[in-house]
Amino acid sequence: MEERTILSRETGTSAPEKVVKKSAINEGPSVQEDVLRKLTKTREILSESDDIQVGTTPNEVLYETRLFRLLHYRPIVNKTARIPLLVVYALINKSYILDLQPNKSWIRNLLSQGFDIYLLDWKTPPNADKYTSFDDYVNYFIDDSVDILRNRNSVDKITLHGYCMGSSMSVMYTALHQDKIKNLVTIAPVLDTRKDTTVIANLARYMDIDKLVNSIGNLPAQKLYECYSALKPFKQGVNKYFNLVQNIDNDSFVQNFMRIEKWLYDTPPIAGETARQWIKDVYQRNLLFNNELRVGRKTVNLSKINVPLLNIVAEEDHLVSAECSVPLNEAVSSDDKRLMRFHMVM
Repeated sequence: MEERTILSRETGTSAPEKVVKKSAINEGPSVQEDVLRKLTKTREILSESDDIQVGTTPNEVLYETRLFRLLHYRPIVNKTARIPLLVVYALINKSYILDLQPNKSWIRNLLSQGFDIYLLDWKTPPNADKYTSFDDYVNYFIDDSVDILRNRNSVDKITLHGYCMGSSMSVMYTALHQDKIKNLVTIAPVLDTRKDTTVIANLARYMDIDKLVNSIGNLPAQKLYECYSALKPFKQGVNKYFNLVQNIDNDSFVQNFMRIEKWLYDTPPIAGETARQWIKDVYQRNLLFNNELRVGRKTVNLSKINVPLLNIVAEEDHLVSAECSVPLNEAVSSDDKRLMRFHMVM
């Protein structure tokens, strides 16, 4: 207890008043103390980012070269489809985004439906591979992997499933090697770049890729990350960390944040010649959609594709405009073709 003197309004004389202090045990932390605690916890968690586990669905390496690994995921159901499915990921970022965590895994979802899943896991190209082009990726790396699957499963054809830049390469491959493809599945293919209104497309249109590649060889990871950071600078630079601090006591939120953050920064360089073709031929000259893109000794003609096609696009995709991907369905000659449009959960 504490005794203090107050002035009585009635008598004008002073009289002692006893005041009971609040117990320190019952007082919660102040706003400032709670913010400091959250900031300290955030700093500690961010410093442990290297320990984050991604891509945990069991798999085996069937084949490996200097520039890629061919993975086979172990089935999780008793009966699997006879036709194997090869996933061709983009050359930008890492493929484990498709298997980020057990409850958010495109790979695991496909496995649960009975698909026999293989994946081309691209490796970081060293400077010695700066002349590696789409010819190498399409006519050799993808083709070698397709043949491995055909021989391993005793089938003539497989299902090819591409994502983003990997979808574009899958389209190139199917147009050139259709005799080996049973079905083509694409997610956000970069196709008619005239209709791409994203920041990435606008940057690509005005990029002097010849000067860049001739000067430094491979397109470095830092340049790629800078391009993607420019898409949503406030959200990627400030707001996401504010949200992390606010939700630092939510373990599910934190784990998901850390896995995405790991993937965003885990950006490999792109082989110089491939980067040149991607920017100059696909984005600036729109050669792929115009059936004028040369890959090796042949020209890619989309109208020659007549295998069943499933094309999946997202309406609010800020990396590839939906209207850039949709024209694939009109460009091919397939009788069996389907377009699926989804709204992205932001």
